[in-house]
Amino acid sequence: MRILVLSVALMSVLMGCAQKSDKIGATYVSTLEYEPYNCRQLAAEAGRISSRAAELAGVQDKQAQSDAIATGAAIVLFWPAAFFIGGNKTNAAELARLKGELEAIEKASIQRDCGIEFRR
Repeated sequence: MRILVLSVALMSVLMGCAQKSDKIGATYVSTLEYEPYNCRQLAAEAGRISSRAAELAGVQDKQAQSDAIATGAAIVLFWPAAFFIGGNKTNAAELARLKGELEAIEKASIQRDCGIEFRR
């Protein structure tokens, strides 16, 4: 019975941990939003979104690292503490949206033959 309780606790902890930023996929964003933009506006918007996405990725990676450390300590030292570990789902959702916006801007840029270089 004790092993079952520990197993359930461990699984719930691992499911609640924050993901690393590179594991978060993009949310779909339509290119229609960027249809009225010209190439210069697309480049400016891509720069703005990219800066915010990089900032959020840093926060997300820091949270993932903190959760991993706390999970290890909770399992080894005091397993009930594992119930207090949990990632920031709001941050992850915003990062996914921003990644989707960057993909939409890249597609709009390609459609207009803007020549904007997007790096991953």
